[in-house]
Amino acid sequence: MSAQIDLATATAPQGAYAAPVAAAPVHATLSVPGSKSLTNRELILSALAESPSRLRSPLHSDDSARMIEGLRALGVEIEETEASGPFGPDLQITPPRTLSAGTTVDCGQAGTVMRFLTPLAGLATGEVTVTAHESALHRPMGEMISALRDVGVDIDDGGRWSLPFTVVGHGHIRGGEIVIDASRSSQFVSGLLLAAARFDVGLQLRHSGQRLPSIPHIEMTIDVLAHRGVHVERTSPTDWVVPAGSIRGKDVAIEPDLSNAAPFLAAALVTGGSVTVTGWPARSTQPGALLTDILPQFGARATRRGGALTVTSTGPIRAVDLDLTAAGELAPTLVGLAALADGVSTFRGIGHIRDHETDRIAALVAELRAIGCGAEETPDGIVVTPAPLHGATWKAYHDHRMATTGALLGLAVPGIVIDDIGTTAKTLPQFTALWELMLAPGEDSPEDAAA
Repeated sequence: MSAQIDLATATAPQGAYAAPVAAAPVHATLSVPGSKSLTNRELILSALAESPSRLRSPLHSDDSARMIEGLRALGVEIEETEASGPFGPDLQITPPRTLSAGTTVDCGQAGTVMRFLTPLAGLATGEVTVTAHESALHRPMGEMISALRDVGVDIDDGGRWSLPFTVVGHGHIRGGEIVIDASRSSQFVSGLLLAAARFDVGLQLRHSGQRLPSIPHIEMTIDVLAHRGVHVERTSPTDWVVPAGSIRGKDVAIEPDLSNAAPFLAAALVTGGSVTVTGWPARSTQPGALLTDILPQFGARATRRGGALTVTSTGPIRAVDLDLTAAGELAPTLVGLAALADGVSTFRGIGHIRDHETDRIAALVAELRAIGCGAEETPDGIVVTPAPLHGATWKAYHDHRMATTGALLGLAVPGIVIDDIGTTAKTLPQFTALWELMLAPGEDSPEDAAA
């Protein structure tokens, strides 16, 4: 790839985007920026730590910017330092002696910010108002409000059980026992676990619902806590105990975002080519790590060598029957693949993605039908029936994964126009730059092409 681009400053264009069609099978090597999930977890722990921390190769995106702005509003010192990679500077975080109040935290569209920062607001002394972009005010927060009230946090939500609300912090949180139904989002569990060591008596947390989505994200939370010296005892699959104690400052390297890699890897199947993503970790708690098992079910060959994952097409895309309870964030990409498959595909276990940036199930069904594909909603998933596809406007619904799915289908379907590609800046500002580099002829990776 011979094009010159500064990946640290590349951003998605605003507005409509004519999805490029692949003129030939894609053969590309690329890297993707750091994990949003890991970046925002490490930012929270750095803010609560007993000493400074450094985050290497963190994600710089709308979601991480909202987290940084929110922490700074609470008195956390966050400075940009020399970059460890091509996607922007590292971060040096110095926690305050006490968290500040008398401020407003705007979470934008970031579920991790609203669920992870709210417990920190309870540790401040005074009022902290938590709000969000109007398109995200519908996202579930009642379970978090109820849980924090149970351990001594005062929250004034006007009886709405939703954003915006005001946390009246007392400088500490009592802690103790919480029973919570996290069926709608595992982020409720993660948000409480991340702050639990700073509660006066720690936390005993139990999930009471029938199902628990995105378990890999909870395992990720437990893993990053362990790295910081906080041991989470899991007394059952739905019970966790965190003792009160300190959190260590650390020098942490952030893994690439494996879920953001999904559309690029899926492009290999759509175009009949091969895509390699560098820096693929040997072990990861990210849900995107499951792609090495999932994409072969669509007919791909997935191989790992030298710290990279290569996905290669082996023929037509196969129909699948998948339970994605553990990896709902991959559903839009995989549903897009299914629209090009050789038969009917069924996706189960993703009812919780109705509560993401948009109702992703309804949005996917609507947009697939708009381009000619058969699609039906089920109580917890989607059934996709391939049919001849045609170009049309593909609505993004303020949802980054809806936008990237439109681009994926556009590789094979001329005339798809994504109405708002700028929404990809939520977690991957460089999406269009990387997408077009992937399609450009040549052998160089974006790291080699970076200006």
